[in-house]
Amino acid sequence: MIAQGTIAQDMTAQGMTAQGSAARVSAAQDMTATAAGSLVQSVDWLAIAPPAIAAAVGLIVLVADLFVRDTRKTVLAWISVAGLAAACLALLPLLDGDRATFCLTTDADVCSYTADHFTLVIQFLVLAGALLTALLSISPLKDKELPEGEFWFLLLSSAAGAALLPASRDLATLVVALEVASLPAFALVGLKRGDRRSSESALKFFLSSVTATAVTLLGVSFVYAATGTLHLTEIATQLTEVDGQLQTLARVGVALTLVGFAFKTAAVPFHFWVPDTYIGAPLPVAAYLSVVGKAVGFTGLILVTVVAFPSYADVWGPALAVLAALTMTVGNVAALRQSATRAYSAVRLLAWSSVGQAGFLLVPIAAAGYADTAADTEKAIGATVAYALMYAAVNLGAFAVAALVARTRPLNRLSDYRGLYATRPLTALALGFFLLSLAGLPPGVIGLFAKVTVFSAAVDAGLGWLAVVMAANVVIALVYYLQWTAVLFRAPEGVTRGAEAREGEAERRRHAAAPAPLTVAIALTAVLGIVLSGAPQLVLRFSATVLF
Repeated sequence: MIAQGTIAQDMTAQGMTAQGSAARVSAAQDMTATAAGSLVQSVDWLAIAPPAIAAAVGLIVLVADLFVRDTRKTVLAWISVAGLAAACLALLPLLDGDRATFCLTTDADVCSYTADHFTLVIQFLVLAGALLTALLSISPLKDKELPEGEFWFLLLSSAAGAALLPASRDLATLVVALEVASLPAFALVGLKRGDRRSSESALKFFLSSVTATAVTLLGVSFVYAATGTLHLTEIATQLTEVDGQLQTLARVGVALTLVGFAFKTAAVPFHFWVPDTYIGAPLPVAAYLSVVGKAVGFTGLILVTVVAFPSYADVWGPALAVLAALTMTVGNVAALRQSATRAYSAVRLLAWSSVGQAGFLLVPIAAAGYADTAADTEKAIGATVAYALMYAAVNLGAFAVAALVARTRPLNRLSDYRGLYATRPLTALALGFFLLSLAGLPPGVIGLFAKVTVFSAAVDAGLGWLAVVMAANVVIALVYYLQWTAVLFRAPEGVTRGAEAREGEAERRRHAAAPAPLTVAIALTAVLGIVLSGAPQLVLRFSATVLF
């Protein structure tokens, strides 16, 4: 009986143990289900459609390149153009209101991807810029100057990263998007196989960008250590509550992050890679870097300063104001030196011009650091957006004309543009319009109003000294833009008028049939510039519109 009682007790104990184990298993399953439920995201595919379409078409082109015969590689170009056009059209359904996805389950207002007004404007800028770059690239690729499959895959991949970046609202997504946009660009710069200058330019671009990325990642890690979060809006809150022992770490993190993005914007003294990179890169790639690459850098800078680090505005505001003054001065003085002799490359002049324009783009961001209200901050950032839209349209147009001239004069020197009006009058008029818009002179009214908007942002912020520096730089820029414009309407050196007419007629006959995609790119940018000059409010309204 004792044995039976012992056995019964053992069985009871075993049953209780089994029940406890079952309860623990059930609890573990419940916890697992809860955890799994917290990890499940309801993805808003409509919100992420623009970068997703660009990435998907890039993969399609990469696979199709394996099966398309060399004689039919042009089909890859039109697939890419169609994909970028579709990505632009995917922005239209998002105009009805802000959307967000990949949000925290504990706080639906904290998201990693936000498709707000600011995001859509920048996505349109980078995708439209990539589309125009694609049109510039079809002819060189058709002439076998560049490998087609690799080029289109790299361009679409970079465009996808550039479209993702303005929607990024946490530092991890921001850095990933920045690298997805940058890494393919390194390869694009060095894609001219066998060209030593192209390889050197790609290496210089790569080393400078890797340095910038390393500095940015170090700064991001310090900010995360000090705040315990990567989401931009939460960082803004936590930086005001950082423990005294972590204040130094937070300040260093903010400073390093800003330095990293200063590299990406080509701000002085981090601009040294720009001239050589533009000269060595294929001309359409140089155009892409001058607009889309610059938009990526400035967008990231806006997000980290205005959204993540507003409590440090007293630090980054003055720092960016100084950088703006240095950048516009160095860029414009160097460009003026290029125009002193017509033996210099037109692309190098455009490269230094882009550095000078970067200084103007920095001014409203610096002014945002001095803003007293959120409305003033958004107005200042809107001025940067308005200026970037103007710059993108006319600068791509100038590069498109340069690409056309390079077909017959590969050195693309300023002297090669002398007498362009005699051989290609419409092209010369278009380039003259683009240069006057960049200078801010009529009939390029959009350039004039964009500069006035930037001046207004500086004056409203109390940065009178910076407005004076801007005025001086506008005068410097006028000199080299007008010198280049005047060259277009001069007679070629050493040619009599009769000979000039005969040669011009022969030139027109030989090269009248400009490549259709290149012609379309020039026409689109010219029409866009003219429309915006006639109705500048289409762009300038962004300076008074709530962006975030």
